[in-house]
Amino acid sequence: MSLAQPADLTVTNKKAALKGLYDALYEKNMFPFWATSEGVDHDEIKQLMATSKAIPFVWSYADIEPLLQRAAELVTMDDSERRSLILVNPGLAPKRASVSTMYTAYRLNDPDEIMPPHKHSPSAIRFGLTGKGNFTGVEGEDVVFGPGDMVLTPNDAWHNHGTVGGEQAVNLSVLDLPLVETLHAVHFDHKYTEMVDGKEVEKKVQTARFPSDYSQRIYGEGGLMPRFVDHKRGGGLSSPMYVYRWEKMEAILDAHKDWDGDPHEGIVIDYVDPTTGGPVFRTINFYVQMLRPGEKTLPQRETASLLLAPFRGNGHSMIDGKRYDWNQFDTIAIPGGCWVEHVNGSSTEPAIFFGATDAPTQKALLLYKRWGRNPAGDLLRIV
Repeated sequence: MSLAQPADLTVTNKKAALKGLYDALYEKNMFPFWATSEGVDHDEIKQLMATSKAIPFVWSYADIEPLLQRAAELVTMDDSERRSLILVNPGLAPKRASVSTMYTAYRLNDPDEIMPPHKHSPSAIRFGLTGKGNFTGVEGEDVVFGPGDMVLTPNDAWHNHGTVGGEQAVNLSVLDLPLVETLHAVHFDHKYTEMVDGKEVEKKVQTARFPSDYSQRIYGEGGLMPRFVDHKRGGGLSSPMYVYRWEKMEAILDAHKDWDGDPHEGIVIDYVDPTTGGPVFRTINFYVQMLRPGEKTLPQRETASLLLAPFRGNGHSMIDGKRYDWNQFDTIAIPGGCWVEHVNGSSTEPAIFFGATDAPTQKALLLYKRWGRNPAGDLLRIV
């Protein structure tokens, strides 16, 4: 007499045993990672790939600006020391991230609002959109900035924000906070002190220690750099040039408007640390991208995630085959790995993006790659 069990009973017992195994694993906060046969309830690969991912998305400034105004009316500086709107990617919500490693936030300050100093481990920039009186004091350099100017607030550098000059002003900020948060390295400090008569005194305003034009005076001429100053101010964790003026950037764009440029990107100018020639931060960097009138870029794909803010002009982008229209001061999220083409919507005026990228982190870890397609559609390895 055979002792073998019927085939269907063996399958039933195995399924029951597998279910018990899976239940035990999940109860103990573990995840099974192995290939399974078709028909098993637990598809480990599908579950593993189903984690939250950023998606292409456009936030309209036409939606953002009225909300900034309402927030300014309802939330005063007595209520909070900061008042910004963070752009949350629908694929990552509720995490405060516009792409997986960065977020963009918009800030409107009413006339002559100055917030107390603070510092934090995430690196950040401010980019002027409207008004001439945006203000950031960073490590003793008081910077007043307008449209197109970029101001650094580096990792662990004391800084405060606001407006001067009696009018509202709007700027956008980009932070690497989601990346730093993933690395469990976020810290904030709001207790700003200075030494006064030999005693440590808490203050609400930084004392200016540098001329207001220090960044431009020391670092504003490319290829020339004074030797007699400390290039490690603020701890030496970023570019020591804290403000990059639009006037300089616009002159470079204008000087190269008739160049061929890159068929996949148009004309791109990177912001750099003048002491190294590298990115302004070790984690993320920034650039300006110009599409000449009627210009359309060829498709390209890169591993880095991007945040683009149209500073001038309008048009549309094709991201993984879907059209996304954009206008001045919007923000576009382009997650790493997406195929992208940009189209300037004007036949007479350039379109200009302010861009942020996490490429420095990927390059430091040897993870960065970039591909493109030529006019015939052939795949090209660019980086």
